[in-house]
Amino acid sequence: MTQTTFTEFRKRAKTYLDSVERGETVQILRHGKPIANITPVDEDPNDKPWKKPRVKLVIPGISASRLIIEERRRARF
Repeated sequence: MTQTTFTEFRKRAKTYLDSVERGETVQILRHGKPIANITPVDEDPNDKPWKKPRVKLVIPGISASRLIIEERRRARF
């Protein structure tokens, strides 16, 4: 764990945040006392909504996109 003063963190925030991104924890001190710990985010690759399995819509004999386009055309008139 890296320790730094609040003033030094403000001056070199990018450097410290880069080290957090690499997995290191940074502790910020004010007047010699810890006031905050900056830790990397625990990312679970399965937690991303765009990576979750989806239900595939299948309509035999017709394209789903074609069906949507036709429905929109009918709604205009």
